[in-house]
Amino acid sequence: MSEKKHILLIEDNPEVQENTAEILELAGYDVTTAENGKLGVEAVRIRKPDLIICDIMMPVLDGYGVLHLLSRDSETSGIPFIFLTAKAERSDYRKGMEMGADDYLTKPFDDIELLNALESRLRKSERLKKEFTGPLGGISSFIAEARGIEALKELSEKQEARSYRKKELIFQEDSYPRGLYYVNRGKVKSFHTNENGKELVTGLYAEGDFFGYLDLLREQKYSSSAAALEESEIYLLPKSDFFALVYRDAEVSKRFIQLLTENLHEHEDQLVRLAYNSVRKRVAEALVQLADKYRREAGEQFRMNVSREDLASIAGTATETLIRTLSDFKEEGLVAVSGGNIAVLAYEKLAKMKN
Repeated sequence: MSEKKHILLIEDNPEVQENTAEILELAGYDVTTAENGKLGVEAVRIRKPDLIICDIMMPVLDGYGVLHLLSRDSETSGIPFIFLTAKAERSDYRKGMEMGADDYLTKPFDDIELLNALESRLRKSERLKKEFTGPLGGISSFIAEARGIEALKELSEKQEARSYRKKELIFQEDSYPRGLYYVNRGKVKSFHTNENGKELVTGLYAEGDFFGYLDLLREQKYSSSAAALEESEIYLLPKSDFFALVYRDAEVSKRFIQLLTENLHEHEDQLVRLAYNSVRKRVAEALVQLADKYRREAGEQFRMNVSREDLASIAGTATETLIRTLSDFKEEGLVAVSGGNIAVLAYEKLAKMKN
């Protein structure tokens, strides 16, 4: 039998506190009560709850103060938080959401309304705690789940979903980040351009991937550009929503740190390959990289329409050199080339190609 969920109820009205606690206990929850914000914060320190239900207007320390104090501590910032209030003004609602509250109930509320809000928050909290396998897939799945939080929906006054043509810029180097980008459909590359106009691809993104977060987190201009490799649909999570998520939940912050570390290692490996690998091996690695990123199932033959310029910038070589190397690979039966389409025929040989 699963352990009862522990709910902390912070409410100064004795009648509301008693009635609400009774509803929760009848629903099978383990309930702790506190009559003001100060005692509520102390109760959290003694025993961390699975969820907090907190009145706003209270003596000693109000609900906003409770949320502020708990959100500053990494140990308590991720606890789901539901506000109770007798007020229904939009300004109160907005303030609570902007501070990071997960939900908002206006008194009087009925049993079903309370329990539905509670169960919804607990389910989302459990899903956010799940472990994910890969660093990139993990953060993408994690944020995709977190994007469903109603608090973020309320904060997001302008969400954008836009279609991009092949080769169209999504954002440009030296511009300021507007938010976190998400690939809903299509393929995207990020790339750096040197003073001579030569491109070097720094990242590849597929459906379900987030990109543009490195410079967004550093709050500085983009160090690279991003463009569509094919017709794509990109979602933009506005900057304010993104930081509300990162600052609200310690687990999100931790996973982003892990992701940033992975990116640094990948870029270091890329620099080593460019410095020491032969052109043949770099082109082979570029094809393997594309196959790993964009084929739908492991083991299936990979085929993609990719420009020679893009492939050359992934491999870090001149377009003319890339074309000659592809011709050699075609003669060796490693790839098939038809117009702009390239098919990988011998993935294992390309992956194990010697320097």
